[in-house]
Amino acid sequence: MRAAQFREFGGPEVLTIVDLPDPHPGPGQVRIVVRAVGISATDTKVRAGTVSFGAELPQTTGRDVAGVVDEVGEGVTDVTVGDRVFGISDDGAAAAELALLTFRAVIPRSLGFVDAAGLPVALETATRVIDQLGVTGGTTLFVNGASGGIGSTAVQLAVARGARVIGAAGAANQNYLRLLGAQPVTYGDGMVDRVRALAPEGVDVAFDVAGNGILPELVGLAGDARNVVTIADVEGAREHGVHFSNGFVDGHGFRSLADVGELIEAGRFWLPVDRTFPLERIAEAHRASENAHVRGRLALVLG
Repeated sequence: MRAAQFREFGGPEVLTIVDLPDPHPGPGQVRIVVRAVGISATDTKVRAGTVSFGAELPQTTGRDVAGVVDEVGEGVTDVTVGDRVFGISDDGAAAAELALLTFRAVIPRSLGFVDAAGLPVALETATRVIDQLGVTGGTTLFVNGASGGIGSTAVQLAVARGARVIGAAGAANQNYLRLLGAQPVTYGDGMVDRVRALAPEGVDVAFDVAGNGILPELVGLAGDARNVVTIADVEGAREHGVHFSNGFVDGHGFRSLADVGELIEAGRFWLPVDRTFPLERIAEAHRASENAHVRGRLALVLG
């Protein structure tokens, strides 16, 4: 099968398309014919060498994926050959013609492969964090970095729980956040004052997606470091006593893959795919992910 791979850490140019042996599912796994692959920030950080999951070089890439089941492993009862599914690629190897999945769900009927492929990592991460923050009806949540894939997802999941959400994004994405159900504020000097203009007593909890060095301000807004979670600022979290959320340590939120279907079919959840690329242009997709202000997600399209 064709697959994207890198033999050294570095910029997007280290990605190449190679031929690899076809994988086959073990117990609990399914194999899918890949139709679309989401590009996440984790993918680009692993390729650059700034995040490591312990794998040796050369490495494959890609976690978010959607496709059609063509083989099932021992003990699999939730899906069968021919089902459309989406999920997290085992071993981070989604950017390929075939992929193995342990964590998966059937794609909601109204969703295509490209839109489904943008969801898994964002859903898992956003669900895990808003659970850690205890977001329920009546909670006021501030999301720093609300217009990207994870931020957009957190906004909508929190709104679905009955929370009030204030979200920070660039000037071009203010109306987009309103469509998602958030009260938008712009980044930059005076952002905290703009949040306090909407919530004079501060917020109950804050979720830092952007990692732009404002954890002290978020602690002030939320009243206590225990009311703030970041997924983007390891050093700041250590310095200011904020929890850095990590699915490998904290436990994952993969149940969200099945749970989101009801919201999607009810028209209460939407995560746009900003741009698509063929597999051969994966380097361009990684470059766009790193350098552009993406609304929603980026995806590779196969087949």
